[in-house]
Amino acid sequence: MRSTRGFTLIEVLISVTLVSLLSVGLMMAMGVGLSALHKSGDRLISNRRVMSTQQILEQQIAGLMPVPADCRHSGDGQPARVAFFEGQPAAMRFVSSYSLHEASRGPARILEFQVIPGENGAGVRLVLNEWLYTGPQGAGQFCTGIAQDPITNLRVAQFLPIQIGPNSFVLADKLAYCRFTFRTPPPPGEPPTETKWIANWTYIDHLPDAIRIEMGPLNPDSGRLQPVTLTAPVRVNRLPLEVYDNQ
Repeated sequence: MRSTRGFTLIEVLISVTLVSLLSVGLMMAMGVGLSALHKSGDRLISNRRVMSTQQILEQQIAGLMPVPADCRHSGDGQPARVAFFEGQPAAMRFVSSYSLHEASRGPARILEFQVIPGENGAGVRLVLNEWLYTGPQGAGQFCTGIAQDPITNLRVAQFLPIQIGPNSFVLADKLAYCRFTFRTPPPPGEPPTETKWIANWTYIDHLPDAIRIEMGPLNPDSGRLQPVTLTAPVRVNRLPLEVYDNQ
């Protein structure tokens, strides 16, 4: 009699079952690993975006320039020269030496910040426009004239509404709130404690000495960096409307 060598059907089924179980285990382990890697990547990107936004805002405010603007209209029909700065709770304009596209290497830019509703009406987002600064006359195209504030009785510059278009850049998104406030410099000879924060900038001859941007996340997540309130000093040591002798 000759001996018979080979595998029985039961042995083949057991082998196939074991290989299948091992393959399923490996696939599940790879899926869990890829999911963890994807979540880590999303968290890293989100953290970098928050840090980048704060650094950009700090650099832009640090580069704020005390420049004048010739408003197109005034009571007597002549251009009125004012300090080019607009400050409202949801909008802000000023000229900075730091731009989003060219950093501090390019020419001065007019920066427009606007808070608008978020996608599908969820929360708000902070949007930025940049325009080339060409001088007082060019900046004056954003200003429509001078009016008297009914509350403070001060002469206030009137600005055109900020337009959001395809070239607008979203600096921060998915925010529960975003608002601007501005600190007034102390009166001459008074201590710094006499300063105060206001929501509407009504001065046409000087700039605030600090800007505060209050932001809060729409969906707080303790595992990620969150947008926080940013307070940046305005490091300007000259008056926008004063003529200085450079000689």
